[in-house]
Amino acid sequence: MSNYISYFLVIFLLFFFPLHNLAQNNGRIATSSSISATDESTPWLSPSNDFAFGFKKIQENKNEFLLCIWYAKIQEKTLVWHANISNLVPQGSRLNLDSQRGLILSDPQGNTLWRSDLVFGNIDYGLMNDNGNFVVMGRNSNDPLWESFRNPTNTLLPNQTLERGSFLVSQKSQANFTQGTFYLRMLDNGNMVLVTQSVPSNMDYDDEYYNTQTSDSTNATNSGDKLVFEENGVMYVLKRNNQRQILTPRSIPSASDNYHRVTLNFDGVLSHYYHSRILNSSGWNILWSQPNNICIEIDGDKGPGSCGYNNVYNLGTNNRPICNCTKGYSLVDPNDAYGDCKPDFSISCDEVGRGSPDDFYSFITIRDTDWPKSDFQKISPSAEQDCQNACLNDCFCVKLPLSNGRIDTNLNSKAFMKIRKDGVPPLSTPGFPNSGSSRSKNWRNLSVVLSALLGSSVLVNILFISVFCWGFFHIYKKKMKISCPTSHVADSMCHSFTYKELVEATKDFKEKLGRGAFRIVYKVVMPIGSRNVVAIKKLDRVAHEAEKEFITEVNVISQTQSQEFSSSAWIFQRTNIAMGIARRLAYLHEECSTQIIHCDIKPQNILLDDYHVARISDFGLSKLMMINQSRTLTNIRGVRGYVAPEWFRNSQVTIITCRKNYENEESYGPEAILTDWVLDCLQEGKLEALVQSDFEALNDKKQLERFVMVGVWCIQEDPSTRPTMRKVCQMLEGSVEVTIPPCPYNFSITI
Repeated sequence: MSNYISYFLVIFLLFFFPLHNLAQNNGRIATSSSISATDESTPWLSPSNDFAFGFKKIQENKNEFLLCIWYAKIQEKTLVWHANISNLVPQGSRLNLDSQRGLILSDPQGNTLWRSDLVFGNIDYGLMNDNGNFVVMGRNSNDPLWESFRNPTNTLLPNQTLERGSFLVSQKSQANFTQGTFYLRMLDNGNMVLVTQSVPSNMDYDDEYYNTQTSDSTNATNSGDKLVFEENGVMYVLKRNNQRQILTPRSIPSASDNYHRVTLNFDGVLSHYYHSRILNSSGWNILWSQPNNICIEIDGDKGPGSCGYNNVYNLGTNNRPICNCTKGYSLVDPNDAYGDCKPDFSISCDEVGRGSPDDFYSFITIRDTDWPKSDFQKISPSAEQDCQNACLNDCFCVKLPLSNGRIDTNLNSKAFMKIRKDGVPPLSTPGFPNSGSSRSKNWRNLSVVLSALLGSSVLVNILFISVFCWGFFHIYKKKMKISCPTSHVADSMCHSFTYKELVEATKDFKEKLGRGAFRIVYKVVMPIGSRNVVAIKKLDRVAHEAEKEFITEVNVISQTQSQEFSSSAWIFQRTNIAMGIARRLAYLHEECSTQIIHCDIKPQNILLDDYHVARISDFGLSKLMMINQSRTLTNIRGVRGYVAPEWFRNSQVTIITCRKNYENEESYGPEAILTDWVLDCLQEGKLEALVQSDFEALNDKKQLERFVMVGVWCIQEDPSTRPTMRKVCQMLEGSVEVTIPPCPYNFSITI
């Protein structure tokens, strides 16, 4: 009887339990499978249960989740990959494996937050591998349509490679998984480098702070081809001649007994970690890290460095920096020790004449501390006291923000920090004197004098006439003067010139650069800062629209940090120009404190500097947008065919073809309308017709096709299908895959 019961139990277990367990244990995920962002959701596990793919709550007290892959067996649940999204997703969000579009992450309202970039096609299944790589497989191919190993974030795992042109990017902070400022790049020349870059424009701040030196300009076969992280934990740069430059030390803990990962930390240090596979074992250990001393290696005057602006860091354990604000400064965010520091006082020239500078300020001495390229300079040799006095008497002897501050005992130097004295009240509001017995006494004396004078009718008449004359001339002068629009910008830094100064500087407006509808642009040489060649716009018509556009342009430029004056007579290095335009538009759209929509992007407003870097000019039609304002609610303005590329972007296809948006139909026939011609060439596979005489472009048809497809994505009539400028930057750089765009016109079929 007992045998029958045993057989029955075996059959019961086989028929009622194995389907779910097998689906989990082989790591295979069927299409239409989904996971919800809840505390109770079950992730997709690898066959060995080493890795899990799903939603992870970052902070227990918040119902916000991150779509990620993590180590499932160890206590730390360390993340190795996460979806490239700007924010955490709310509870109730869902990840679905769609049979046509791959992985799709949606919020509770059904809006798409992220999806895997892959060519549209029939998807067979997903697979969570034991090496930590999640792949999406097609029905008719043995190669993955998409995989997490080809779209890394900040971590490399064993069996993973990084091809030339690929990169890792750090997260912003320990608990913030948005894009940080540090990159690991495998360059086309074969070097693996660590660099700092701005967000979101991705422009380089400074030179590399680590370089493998695996590039050989004299022998290409001796240059690096890819970064390889082998299963046994060895990492090296594989050269094209199959030679290896090993980055790891000789002794490596066994991969069969330990997990291995290489992570670009949020502070910019690249570290190789290992962790015992034994359950409940101790945490991660560091095998090696680069650079050896990041406090010294990052040496520049741009970018915040490992610590934030005005912060100071020294080297801690495992080559990781430790950050501290100096005396007189405090953290902007008290919860972020690696963030920016703000001064607890203000320095202004308003106090000049109110007393001796040493009544307000003092110096603290900091040894072995330095902010490279941020020093107050006094050219002649001087003693310490002379140096302090020179800075004390200079009301602008402060450079903020200070970047890349470091403490190093090898400096053998002394730094003086100018701070406000304890007990000295803050700067008073102009026009309102500080309280005090002497000031009160002076005010009482002044009141007596004024009372006596006001008793005289003669004084009353004089005051009446004076006020009338002052008001008349003030109103007249205001009408004749176009002032800097500082009402919307607190610190526009506008520099005013008299008309006489402009006449002298332009030699009576002789050198004309060009003209617009309401104004003429002149070249002028003036001693302003480090640059003395500037452009002056002179309104040549008295029109309300002209004045409105001019004030808008001044207001917009005052809120940017770009240097927008250059010379544009011809187009050079079109790929760099296209990416430069996209990066600058991304800066205007998303990186400015006030978002800016240019509204008049066209070839005449894309200028080139001496190094052929693209610049954007003519902000007369620009719109300043509120943070939550929709771009679809703004009016469309600009030149026909280029009408505000934030809505209809023709600049990309214009750069590719070096042609106007519309040509004479008799001369060009069916090629007269540029966008129609580009679409025809893309449909028919004849992209070489777009760049007939450009041999460089013809030799790289893959890049040409990518740029053309990005251009077609940018001219979609449906605004919801157009990529953001940040996404355009990523597509042009090749960091994300560019899918085949649909036909931009609603009445046509998909190409």
